[in-house]
Amino acid sequence: MNNFVRFLISRMFWKHLAIIAGITTFVILTIFVGLKIYTRHGRAYAVPDLRGLTVTEAEMVTGARRLRYQVADSVFISHEARGTVIDQNPPPNFRVKENRTIFLTINAMNPERVAMPDVTGVSLRQARAIIETQGLEVGRLIYVPDIAMNNVLRQQYEGNDIEPGELIVRGEAIDLVLGEGLSTRTTYVPDVLYLDKEEARNRILAASLNLGAALYDTTVKNEEDSINAFVWRQRPEYSEGLQIRLGSIIDLWMSVDSTLLPVPDTLEILMDDLPYDEDSIIW
Repeated sequence: MNNFVRFLISRMFWKHLAIIAGITTFVILTIFVGLKIYTRHGRAYAVPDLRGLTVTEAEMVTGARRLRYQVADSVFISHEARGTVIDQNPPPNFRVKENRTIFLTINAMNPERVAMPDVTGVSLRQARAIIETQGLEVGRLIYVPDIAMNNVLRQQYEGNDIEPGELIVRGEAIDLVLGEGLSTRTTYVPDVLYLDKEEARNRILAASLNLGAALYDTTVKNEEDSINAFVWRQRPEYSEGLQIRLGSIIDLWMSVDSTLLPVPDTLEILMDDLPYDEDSIIW
């Protein structure tokens, strides 16, 4: 008994006890910190909506949410505020882990300019391909008497001839002066019903015609509606074999109301689709 008491009060005992206590404390703290890190690692954060913010504002918002950002692309849209975020990936409210990078598309401070290509002397189809590859659009088709039908005679911007190499804002429309040929000066009216505006425009241009007014009805209330809108009426109306002068204008009426689409007046029933019964035939 005396030996046990002497051991309890000995320096050796207290030394071992301190070591055990230290190890136990270290293990408990390690487990506690590890659980905290693990719990935070699994936490998901909602991506904030950064659209419309400047880069500085986006940096503050992402930093407060334990997120990062990176400017991935820059475009120029005239009706959007310059220097602001116009798109992001992942989108708003998407759940992500801490330190996730949000990739931003910024509206440039100044519009990007591209060199005007030379499309004189080529066909309308070739000119469209060259112009659109350069980031521009085909505007009006202006037909004048010339032996070479649909051959580009001049290229114009805002009513004036534009020389190859001149810098022009990306996305602008280039008007083409074309030969109307000597043998025929008409083209067939295309059917553009059910198409969206861009599809209709492409079909109209392919027919050597011009897109006139695009009139939206009251069902089109916002930008998304205008994208989803379809042609429910066109003027001139499509009729098989109907031809009009090259460069003529086709006006469009746009809507998202499918009930406006034309319905055939009569229902054509093919005799082959009817049930056949020999006994019902009267000889």
